[in-house]
Amino acid sequence: MMVAFLSDSPDQSGCNQRFAIAVWAVMKSILALAGFAAAVLPIAEASAQSAGTVRVRPGLGVQIRPDYVGADTSEWVPYFKFSVARDDRPFSVGAPDDSFGIGLISSHGFSAGPIAAIASSRKESDVGVPIGKVPTTFEAGAFVQHEFGESFRLRGEVRKGIGGHDGVVGSVGADHIWRDGDKYAFTIGPRLLFSSGRYQRAYFGVSPEASLASGLEPYRPGSGLHAIAATSGMQYSLGGGWGMFGFARYERLVGDARKSPIIRELGSPNQISAGIGLNRTFTIRL
Repeated sequence: MMVAFLSDSPDQSGCNQRFAIAVWAVMKSILALAGFAAAVLPIAEASAQSAGTVRVRPGLGVQIRPDYVGADTSEWVPYFKFSVARDDRPFSVGAPDDSFGIGLISSHGFSAGPIAAIASSRKESDVGVPIGKVPTTFEAGAFVQHEFGESFRLRGEVRKGIGGHDGVVGSVGADHIWRDGDKYAFTIGPRLLFSSGRYQRAYFGVSPEASLASGLEPYRPGSGLHAIAATSGMQYSLGGGWGMFGFARYERLVGDARKSPIIRELGSPNQISAGIGLNRTFTIRL
């Protein structure tokens, strides 16, 4: 997302945040359509010989999350989800904190492809002191994943910020999966989150100028591990094509991030988020 044209004026910050959310919703729809096309085209090519179907499952809900990285306050924002399955195959199961992506490579449990995400902004009014603004950031990168049967997977992601924090952020994690086809699915697993020095300085650093303006001590964090986390997600069929989905996540800032005066004096190392929503399954005959 292009963020250079977002206004720095405080009275426009709420509008900018809503604009960013709306743009991300459009972007996710475009990526979802790309994934949908990837599922439909191979079947469409074979439709002359045999008929097929594609099932789509859009979902909408609400989630609560920290106002910004390291915040001790929360905000309510929309929670979107979109899944595609071919014929009578069950929908794939992923973790709720997976970045939105498309698996371009898939073989024997291994998959990889491009991903995209949005990192929310941090305004000086959010923190309460003049330590500098971090604009909303579009992140693009790639993922690799390996599934060991149907009950365990390993996944890694790396994303580069375009504008905003302008750093590199990534994660590695594992998930245990319980499922019964499309009747229900539940996932839970640990995460390690790492980032570049540029990312950490954007959210946790205090420049000499900001130190003079805010009264906080100067602080220049380096790169490395900045958080550990645990994430769980669920999907449950309610019948009649309707379903319920949700997630819960706990993240603990560590290392240089935890030592930041922004976190120690103005924020919190404990980051909690959760969401719930409804989805509907539609079948498209080809």
